[in-house]
Amino acid sequence: MKSLSNRAYGMALCAVLATTGLGSTRLVNADETTSQLRDRSIGYVTTDLHWSVYQTPNLSVDCPDGLNGNGPRETFKALFPQGGPVETTQLAREGLKVFPQDKQAQFPYILAKGPVAIGLNLDGKVGPNDFVSPTGETGINNQFFRVIGCNAQFRSPDGQLQLFANKLIRSFGFDRIMIEITQVDSLVNADNVEVTIYRGRDPLLLDATGEKVAPGGSQRVDMHYGKQLIQHMHGRIANGVLTTDPIEGVWPWAIYFDVPTVLHIHDMRLNLKLSSTSADGLIAGYTDVDSYYHWLTSWSTHHLAYGRLDPSEFYWALRQNADAYPDKDGAMTAISSAITVNMTQVFIEHTDANPAEPVQRTADAAH
Repeated sequence: MKSLSNRAYGMALCAVLATTGLGSTRLVNADETTSQLRDRSIGYVTTDLHWSVYQTPNLSVDCPDGLNGNGPRETFKALFPQGGPVETTQLAREGLKVFPQDKQAQFPYILAKGPVAIGLNLDGKVGPNDFVSPTGETGINNQFFRVIGCNAQFRSPDGQLQLFANKLIRSFGFDRIMIEITQVDSLVNADNVEVTIYRGRDPLLLDATGEKVAPGGSQRVDMHYGKQLIQHMHGRIANGVLTTDPIEGVWPWAIYFDVPTVLHIHDMRLNLKLSSTSADGLIAGYTDVDSYYHWLTSWSTHHLAYGRLDPSEFYWALRQNADAYPDKDGAMTAISSAITVNMTQVFIEHTDANPAEPVQRTADAAH
């Protein structure tokens, strides 16, 4: 009789748990998008970064003139067919990598000519040089895609720079960049949210395969070396998409262990599709050409040769297609661009910081 009573009690308890949503059987229609909110906030950590390149299966559509073929080895052979002293051949070309302004472009550079590009309308206009997004939005500003779209280094799946620049995102602490969204009541619609960019201190939590980053890990904020990288943004969420107002921003992205590089991005803004486990979308703005070139040349000439990317020739393609922030002589110093970013949900631990008082970046702090 006692065992029967216990059985009946257990069945009754299961029924209560089921109807309240506390058991394994969930009958309530809860808002899954708020499941990871904690004190009206949610955090995400970067897991993947790629320069945004729109590709079709047909190369002739993207690059009717083919891919760039003048890499370091090809230009060296054309300039010095008989070789010569190291000082005036190899060292001269390596010096030009560091000081590309010393000599104008000497070889033709192939630009992407397709009408479609991934990116955002940064200036609120529709101009003759703008692209159309893959979803049909006009006025897309991404002149950087014009420069990289027909360069094998940046094209998937074999582009060496796209591949290896992304590999350090998960393994190198310098690149452990997070965002925390606060004042959030729903990840579907919220008129006023605050977004803070931090660097994390901890390894990423991997799933059972060891290949993907699992949501639900935790990250402590780096308030020592990462304090100057903290940035504050205002934004909104509409239909599950976070958009932020532009700021004078930086985004740390080292692609080689010995060269901790930081991209300087004018009018930087985020456009991310949010869920309770991920945030995926774009970091867009006008990337400073010199900071980008430092990012690129942290790779050796040997590595750049894999995709036939001659650094000094590439520099002049950047300068010729730069479309914003003119210097005192009227030369443009920044180029419209977009970075495809993937993030996974994390719990951000403020062990040494007050999340309600983010450090305000200034233009000088980036330098």
